[in-house]
Amino acid sequence: MSDEARFPATLMPDKDWWQALWPDPAGVLRAVGIRPAMKVVDLCCGDGHFTRPLCVLVRPGPVWALDLDADLLGQARRECAEYPNFHAILGDARELPRHVGEPVDFVFMANTFHGVPDKTGLARAVYRALAPGGRFALVNWYRRPREETTVLGQPRGPDTDLRMEPPEVRQAVEPAGFGLEQIVDVGPYHYGAVFRKAQAPQPEKES
Repeated sequence: MSDEARFPATLMPDKDWWQALWPDPAGVLRAVGIRPAMKVVDLCCGDGHFTRPLCVLVRPGPVWALDLDADLLGQARRECAEYPNFHAILGDARELPRHVGEPVDFVFMANTFHGVPDKTGLARAVYRALAPGGRFALVNWYRRPREETTVLGQPRGPDTDLRMEPPEVRQAVEPAGFGLEQIVDVGPYHYGAVFRKAQAPQPEKES
């Protein structure tokens, strides 16, 4: 798959430093509020680093792992092959309601939202996929200079100007019908912004 088909600046990093940055993915999932028996989507799941512990955490609840990259989704399939609650979806995150086909309790998205061209549009798709009161958690890099966010001795993550602070995330997500529930630290350089489906979304502006 060409880079142009993906959200900008969201390519999957090398596995060694990704694991060094996220040694406890299950702890991140619990911190943002994911619990057993939930129906959960791992949106833009990549190679399944969060998907595998998600399958363990929510079972017997179902997990849908969606990604546009067939190679990465194949890696996630292999990571989660032993879990009957795992369901892989090759597709566009912006068409989430059609791909899942039933209301879910939680949508989790890590390290990708900064590269989404139409962030409110994506949040609207998530809104439509969620059951009443469902939650949308976004894990993002704090806006620290890239040279300060080192992993295994090298600067990592998106360019500094692409990183989003929580108020910017709220500005993008809340018009889709969400209310911010909490901000939690989930790593040395990251926070989780947890939103709840709370109200009717604002009308989309005509172009």
